[in-house]
Amino acid sequence: GHLEADTVQGSKHHGAVMTLVERLSKVEIILNIHHRTAACVNTHLDQWLAKIPRHLFKSITFDNGKEFAEWREIANKYDISTYFAEVGAPNQRGLNENNNGIIRRDGLKKGMDFRSLPDELIQQIMTRRNNIPRKSLNYQTPLEVFMKHITDSRFLI
Repeated sequence: GHLEADTVQGSKHHGAVMTLVERLSKVEIILNIHHRTAACVNTHLDQWLAKIPRHLFKSITFDNGKEFAEWREIANKYDISTYFAEVGAPNQRGLNENNNGIIRRDGLKKGMDFRSLPDELIQQIMTRRNNIPRKSLNYQTPLEVFMKHITDSRFLI
């Protein structure tokens, strides 16, 4: 239950999506936030966290972008520990940075305006990414590993 978070911007800084990657299973969540502001990030992150079981995720590691300036509200509301990568050290969130590059190839091209991305496109990209078997996961998909992890009786609350 530990996440790495970042935003991916569209062409000329028009629009954004937020990416969250769970470290153990490598499952990727992409939120269509439309604008790269702290208010948009918090609103969409709050809506997403409200839909999942409380305490499923223990921590979120953000980069130092201004879009994560209102992190305390989410941390307090959902009792999630928050961390920030050091400035100039994207390797501290390497899994997330790698996945951001891959979603650029999978459909979110650099020349696109992200302000009006259809939610269906985001869902398709996320589904595709989470259903690719990975050698590092013993040729299981991130979704399979995540589901096994959360249904393991040792982790049920």
